[in-house]
Amino acid sequence: MQKKIRVVVAKPGLDSHDRGAKIVARALRDAGMEVIYTGLRQTPEQIVETVLQEDANVLGLSILSGAHLTLFPRIINLMRQRDLVDVLVFAGGIIPEEDVPTLKNIGIKEIFGPGTPTETVVTFIREQLGKSR
Repeated sequence: MQKKIRVVVAKPGLDSHDRGAKIVARALRDAGMEVIYTGLRQTPEQIVETVLQEDANVLGLSILSGAHLTLFPRIINLMRQRDLVDVLVFAGGIIPEEDVPTLKNIGIKEIFGPGTPTETVVTFIREQLGKSR
């Protein structure tokens, strides 16, 4: 029996709108993944600690505040410090196209913008992790 994919969905920073994160979390759960949603206003340290404690395979970051170039590098650096280099990281929310290459260069594997079908996210995770479920 294969272990289920474990995904932490997190809202870093001061965002107070989490509808999109909850929709993605629900879609991943409905696809058979174990999902841990951290809730609003999480610090990078809290997010990385959750990934570590939950033994997650995947971290999904959702941001609308525009602080992605500040918060995401901090999260990635903390993950490296905690030896969480094998965790797949993706992001979604309001992220300008010109910032995508910078985020991918630091280790965010994919960026999903508003309106992305949830099945696209599910398929991405499964393909990246080599799982057929």
